[in-house]
Amino acid sequence: MTLLGAAEIRELAAALELKPSKSLGQNFVHDANTCRKIVRIAELTTDDVALEIGPGLGSLTLAMLEEAREVIAVEIDSRLATQLPITAAKHADTPEKLTVVNQDALTLKDLPAEPTVLIANLPYNVSVPVFLHLLEIFPTLRSGVVMVQAEVADRLAAKPNSKEYGIPSVKAAWWADVAGAGSVSRSIFWPQPNVDSKLVGFKRRPTPGDEILRKKVFSIIDLAFAQRRKMLRSALSSMYGGSAAAEEVLTAAGIDPTLRGEALDIHAFCAIAKQG
Repeated sequence: MTLLGAAEIRELAAALELKPSKSLGQNFVHDANTCRKIVRIAELTTDDVALEIGPGLGSLTLAMLEEAREVIAVEIDSRLATQLPITAAKHADTPEKLTVVNQDALTLKDLPAEPTVLIANLPYNVSVPVFLHLLEIFPTLRSGVVMVQAEVADRLAAKPNSKEYGIPSVKAAWWADVAGAGSVSRSIFWPQPNVDSKLVGFKRRPTPGDEILRKKVFSIIDLAFAQRRKMLRSALSSMYGGSAAAEEVLTAAGIDPTLRGEALDIHAFCAIAKQG
């Protein structure tokens, strides 16, 4: 197995007449050591069906093929989706383990196999919606590592009562325990982005309720953080018909009505939702 370096990445891009798209968040990883490090952190094994989002030119894909039983790569760009199996056939010992799905990750509903591990260099502009969507629709995903913009990583992994804590933090916590998993240098990308990147790891755990509860909890979360400076009794007043009614619900849930959303964890939001 030979992984792609900077020269191979540029050659592939030139052959495809590919100019990396900012709108699709196309910054391609070209450092083999980083790719293998990500796979190692994800604890990928020969029993796993690995899911990759936005494989691009295939650097991380090849590292995943070294370890996984099967790799499913979801790529929105049809040129890249067509090229990826060709690259795998040239560089990988077992290219037959790769399946490429030419689709927008945000519209995914099913896959050829049930994925167990997520490993991805997520496009910066849609990283949070894609991450939450995948956790929602693929309950077989037990763990994974995603590379995202540093600020997004900090928000996903944030805990209550921190300035980074917000909607992504709480919603991700519905499905999984999320934590930072290290930083990566800008120099491993082509073209080099103007922002720093970090790795985020997650491990799935049982959700605190069913889909009906989740939808209500997520609506409460959206309201609680819509205006961060508002106390919860004011932030939730539109849902409960006034701040006095919202205060009654919060008190019944054991929540101080003068707190702000940033003080509550996912279980506190669930307690509010269960009050009706």
